[in-house]
Amino acid sequence: MNRLTRWCVGAVALVFAAAAGAQQFVYPAKGQSPQQQQQDEGECHVWAVNQSGFDPAKPPQQAAAKSPTTATGTTPGAGVRGAARGAIVGEVVGGDAGAGAAAGAAAARAQSRRQNATAAQQQQQAASQQTQQQQAAYGKARSACLEGRG
Repeated sequence: MNRLTRWCVGAVALVFAAAAGAQQFVYPAKGQSPQQQQQDEGECHVWAVNQSGFDPAKPPQQAAAKSPTTATGTTPGAGVRGAARGAIVGEVVGGDAGAGAAAGAAAARAQSRRQNATAAQQQQQAASQQTQQQQAAYGKARSACLEGRG
């Protein structure tokens, strides 16, 4: 491998190592030259990405929310369904379907907002946990490769 190629591999390895988040220190245990160390780090980065499916230079994109919501954060139709239920209860209990419909719509919208916020938070936590697991797998794979090379 020529000098320019080694330099490029080393530069790429340094960029990826810096982006990995958790800092790893690499010591040339077998007295490798700096050029050989850079080449090993670059090749181990590529191998770790292939093994873990995670590239620290390309963080995963956040997935969009699965269920559509309105501008107020409610599920479309939640207010209408709540109003219908409220009108029935209001008419039966107090003889005032209009007041029951208004109360039912407000309650349904509030419940929908809470449910959607909870679902979004759970999605975000799951995605964060998955990213952390992938980062850990990448770090282990990279470490194993570098240890194997000394």
